[in-house]
Amino acid sequence: MKFVDEASIFLEAGKGGNGCLSFRREKFIEKGGPDGGDGGDGGSIFLEGDGSVNTLIDFRYQPRYRAQTGEGGRGRDCTGAKGDDLVLRVPIGTTIIDADTEEVLGDLTKIGERLMVARGGFHGLGNTRFKSSTNRAPRKTSDGSLGEERSVRLEMKVLADVGLLGMPNAGKSTLIRAISSAKPKVANYPFTTLVPNLGVVSVQPHRSFVVADIPGLIEGAAEGAGLGVRFLKHLVRTRLLLHVVDMAPYDDMAPADAVLAIAGELNKFSASLASRERWLVLNKLDLLSEDQQTLVCDEILNKLQWEGPVYKISAIKGEGTKQLCFDVMGWIEERTAEEAGDESLAEAERRLRSLMDAESREKLQALKAAWKKKKSNDKAGFEGLDDDDFDDDDEDGMEVVYAE
Repeated sequence: MKFVDEASIFLEAGKGGNGCLSFRREKFIEKGGPDGGDGGDGGSIFLEGDGSVNTLIDFRYQPRYRAQTGEGGRGRDCTGAKGDDLVLRVPIGTTIIDADTEEVLGDLTKIGERLMVARGGFHGLGNTRFKSSTNRAPRKTSDGSLGEERSVRLEMKVLADVGLLGMPNAGKSTLIRAISSAKPKVANYPFTTLVPNLGVVSVQPHRSFVVADIPGLIEGAAEGAGLGVRFLKHLVRTRLLLHVVDMAPYDDMAPADAVLAIAGELNKFSASLASRERWLVLNKLDLLSEDQQTLVCDEILNKLQWEGPVYKISAIKGEGTKQLCFDVMGWIEERTAEEAGDESLAEAERRLRSLMDAESREKLQALKAAWKKKKSNDKAGFEGLDDDDFDDDDEDGMEVVYAE
């Protein structure tokens, strides 16, 4: 199964059934009167969060959905059957956006949470409804109304407490393998990770958090270089960012310069996301001698003028990862308790997430529009944005793995 985090679909709710024009006809009963029944309501369309679904690929291959139409009314005051509702299951963390107005219709963040996106048509009325003392044999009925039609865009963002970011080959996938049971691909070449990976980190019984690993970023990613910033949107829902730094880089870029480059790309993508709590994780210290470790780490911190938390680890050997996980768990629990006791903090967090969502959506739409414009102007000589970043028909990638 392939990993697809965006899809556009067209939804059509069911039409309401028409009312029936009928009169009672029985032996020995004269002037039986009207007995036409009402039609049935049309079926509505709902989206429901499902924990067993982790990709939107099904909506790529079937982009149109129609709910059942309500049955028409019948004689003897029989009401038509209501059309069955259509329930489409989507991954947890899916945002539903009206494609015509860009209005955010809802956000499904819990298992079983439902959102009505297209309401079924109202039933038509049979002629029984129109009888009165002055009109005892009405021949008037009404037709059922049409169901709502709506084009929507589905955007999936993985749900995680902690996000890993850094340059390609910084050791992000190795770190998530070391602290959880997730097994993302690891190799000695850049851009090994092509899609987000999730892992559940269990610190103690009943104490765990979810960490997300996204593909590596390079300088110029905000303009489409490398894999672009397409997957940065998956960090919007995280509460803490771990910036993994390669202390023995494969290229000539100094670790401090790599940190500044990533921070710059993060700020270009979303200033609100760049303001998130970010910890520095200095990885691959096992490749340096003990004397070099202290010297190089101090040099980096002094150049960055870093004042936040710093962790020195070797993900492949598991050195320093245990303390990192305990501290992350403690920070998350502390923040959660503060928000539970102060509604103003909880509201500020909701506003910040909403702002990050809007900024990331605006940035990605702008990049997509720029790519389409340049491709149409000069497809042959185009050297800017990567085609694969916004190709609606791409098939590369894997499904996101949830492991405990």
